Amino acid sequence: MKIFTPPQTALNASDVILGLMRISELDDEQIRTLVGAARDAGINYFDHADVYGGDHGCERRFGDAITFSPAERESVIIQSKVGIRDGFWDFSKEHILESVDESLAALRMDYLDVILLHRPDTLMEPDEIAAAFDELETAGKVRNFGVSNQTPGQVELLKRSVRQPLAFNQVQLSITHAPMLAQGVAANMAGLDQSIDRDNGILDYARLHDMTLQAWSPFQKGFFDGVFIGDRENYAELNDALDEIAAAHGVTPTGIAVAWITRHPARMQVVLGTTKPERVAESAAGSDVVLSREEWYRLFTAAGHLLP
Repeated sequence: MKIFTPPQTALNASDVILGLMRISELDDEQIRTLVGAARDAGINYFDHADVYGGDHGCERRFGDAITFSPAERESVIIQSKVGIRDGFWDFSKEHILESVDESLAALRMDYLDVILLHRPDTLMEPDEIAAAFDELETAGKVRNFGVSNQTPGQVELLKRSVRQPLAFNQVQLSITHAPMLAQGVAANMAGLDQSIDRDNGILDYARLHDMTLQAWSPFQKGFFDGVFIGDRENYAELNDALDEIAAAHGVTPTGIAVAWITRHPARMQVVLGTTKPERVAESAAGSDVVLSREEWYRLFTAAGHLLP
């Protein structure tokens, strides 16, 4: 497992993150087994959100099942997200402060290593967010800050007021759902859907401004419509390529799907959503695989992206 220091932070972070949005129905022993498998694989980064499991439900289950010693707590990175409410988004100062306190209580922890603003709130007031971040940092409740699913323009608007570095942006990315990569490859091609800029150049912005991208849904075909691994009806060529490249590197196709993301020089992290320990191990193994250019582009084109 590769460990690196994301720019604008002092964290020692794993390439692969275990997302915990689906643990609400697991019992304590299952959660401990899942987290143990992640730790055994070298993963030290765990991703939550106040909305996962409904009203801090997954955070509460994690806090019920997992107890870290002080030394263990310093060796892991706990991230949560705030802003999604029932039927609306809310980046108000009051909600941010209240939600972080509730996250800490649910997790039974004194601080979060990272908090992200979850989904863009078009009614956000940057000065209000800045005031909330200042309070959280001064109180020692949050050590690092970032966003999720936000465009470069939205980040720049926040940076006019927020004094803390916005070190992370968690965005959707997989081999088959890769508009932020595919657009740049086909830039300036009239009449080609792939050439449309759908996110205002989020990839280049992140690299220019030392912002670490975290890829969620790394195995999804699109927006929560199933995984592409093993889907030979729709992605036969891609699965052939995954199988062959996986065999060459001694990992599974799941590991190669992770390696495809971590191979990119933007130095992105991969956020897993599985609750299966064996799938965690397979995914983590991809961190140590370095794909060649030929392998990376073979997967890219097999997924249906064009090289004009």
